[in-house]
Amino acid sequence: MSELLGVAVLGAGHMGADHIRRLDRVVSGARVAAVADPETGRAEDAVAGIDGVSVHAEASAALDAPGVQAVLIASPGPAHEEALLAAFARGLPVLCEKPLVPDSAGALRVVEAEARLGRRLTQVGFMRRYDAAYQRLKSLLDGGRLGRPLMLHCTHRNVSSPPGFTSAMLVNSSVSHEIDAARWLLGQELTAVTVLRPRPSSHAPQRLLDPQFVVFETDRGALVDVEIFVNSGFGYQVCCEAVCEAGSARIGDEHTMVVTAAGGAYEEVAQDYLVRFADAYDREVQAWVDATREGRVTGPGAWDGYASSAVAEAGVRAQENGGRVTVELAPRPDLYA
Repeated sequence: MSELLGVAVLGAGHMGADHIRRLDRVVSGARVAAVADPETGRAEDAVAGIDGVSVHAEASAALDAPGVQAVLIASPGPAHEEALLAAFARGLPVLCEKPLVPDSAGALRVVEAEARLGRRLTQVGFMRRYDAAYQRLKSLLDGGRLGRPLMLHCTHRNVSSPPGFTSAMLVNSSVSHEIDAARWLLGQELTAVTVLRPRPSSHAPQRLLDPQFVVFETDRGALVDVEIFVNSGFGYQVCCEAVCEAGSARIGDEHTMVVTAAGGAYEEVAQDYLVRFADAYDREVQAWVDATREGRVTGPGAWDGYASSAVAEAGVRAQENGGRVTVELAPRPDLYA
């Protein structure tokens, strides 16, 4: 493919607007051909100054717009299933922000629909797989130098939670990134989950049980723990330490800037994920564009999105009943073997 890849972006909110900027100014080989958002004014603001973009209120209209060859879904999770199936019906490759579909039943329907096509069309937006530090850790673990992985210790902290954020969302929205990262880093499925809750922070909104401590078991005997704290008040921090039979490796601490001024020095901490993982998002979208232009699909796929939703659902059940909950996955179709 010699011409620029025409991309329809569904959703022009915080994430969608950032992807529109990325496709227009950062990524090579692609252009924004159409944008859909129920709030068309928001979509028009996001594409201001970009030539040749059509704006639509309905996702289907954007998919059918002239010049559209691929789709980037950045709309709210409940809208993903319909958009994915519409893209499949048109044979359009998709980069879908996580979650693939919030509920595992809907995610499985997407997996089964793609399997019936007999070819992959979907890449899911688990951008940590494209972060340089995570990729170094993955390479180290795969190389076997540290021996068999025994545990992953993960930290995930936000400055504050957005309005309407629920206790369940700590697991099915925030920890979903650790779910995918753990599956990818270890090459193992997560088979059970337990959620422990300390006394909530005084900075957490009323009725939000924050922080929480989530423990996953894997099918090869490793343990993964996640501290999720979405009202830390001081910054956005993501760290991961792999403890193995012959050593350990930790990532995440290096993402800071040391500022010296007025007779003192201090370290700056990123305030949100778009700052901390800016490079990962750029790598992710560029990899998707490059593969799509070559007729390939790479990266985390629909099965990974389904597995993440299934594990997160088990996590929410564990959160609610205070016990250990096993994860039940459907048989994996041959397409994802």
